[in-house]
Amino acid sequence: MSTARAERLVNLVLCLLSTRQYLTAERIRSIVPGYADAPSDDAFFRMFERDKAELRDLGIPLETGRNSVFDPVEGYRIARRDYELGEIDLEPDEAAAVALAVRLWESPELTGAAHGALLKLRAAGVDVDQTAPAAVEPKVRTPEPAFGPLLAAVQRGRVVTFDYRRPSPAELRTRTVEPWGVVSWQGRWYLVGHDRDRRGTRCFRLSRIVGEVRAASQDGAVQRPRDVDLLEIVTRTGDEPPPPARARLWVADGRAQGLRRRARVVSRQAMAGEPGDVVEIELRYPDSAASWIAGFGPDVLVLEPDVLAKMVRERLLGAVTAAERLGRPAPADGPADDRGGEAP
Repeated sequence: MSTARAERLVNLVLCLLSTRQYLTAERIRSIVPGYADAPSDDAFFRMFERDKAELRDLGIPLETGRNSVFDPVEGYRIARRDYELGEIDLEPDEAAAVALAVRLWESPELTGAAHGALLKLRAAGVDVDQTAPAAVEPKVRTPEPAFGPLLAAVQRGRVVTFDYRRPSPAELRTRTVEPWGVVSWQGRWYLVGHDRDRRGTRCFRLSRIVGEVRAASQDGAVQRPRDVDLLEIVTRTGDEPPPPARARLWVADGRAQGLRRRARVVSRQAMAGEPGDVVEIELRYPDSAASWIAGFGPDVLVLEPDVLAKMVRERLLGAVTAAERLGRPAPADGPADDRGGEAP
């Protein structure tokens, strides 16, 4: 929408809200800025009809009527009782739940919407204490780069294409999907939609999407079926837990205690003069394990398998790239940069 049209619509709403009488189209033309620029009567009426349709699409209750039986034409107004938001009255536990929900999301795509809702509640007089301590501190983490583009595609109704890595058999294929929604199940995020390549409903784990998500249609091309249960689809078709795989890691002395508690020390080894232990650990979900291991930074080095070492390295490089985009200095080089062998 152009700036001029947006300003005209705002002026029209303010005009129709500030009057108790019905205003005719000609009267509106003379007092609402923006309509006087119409080159002809036909141009004005076409402009006014589009604006009325836009207001109704936005949910603004536009009334039509006459002030008396002697008025020759109908007029327009907006009744405040229908337009204004009703009184919001939340119980203390309900307000606490709202504040907890705002703290729930760590994704930038959803943080803005959550805080916007919080501001609206406060503006309506609802006391929502976001800083109050809670018994639990939940976080919904969405580290997968595909989360934001897929969420935007769902909201806009766009078909998307992306490269998807299957674990068994190991292969990389391009998928074209009509996205219906993004849901979380058992700590992992999934895209649910219609797979055009396989001509059926499918779900895709976001951590297995490689590279960028690309739009393949205009907005509004996808219509989500009615009464579809996205979570039920994921639980029905989701992946079975794979058998655990053994990984061998090097861990610096006195570091990464959380990893050490789950691992078994098999030998001692120094990396570039840094003392440490070689440990073995069983991992059931390598995708999530790679993010977990990368969180230890230079204190942990993946020795094998090579696939896990590459995944950890990609996550570390992604963190450096993100820091550079934000204008922050990259993490200082640690021992992992000169230990010899492949860095994680």
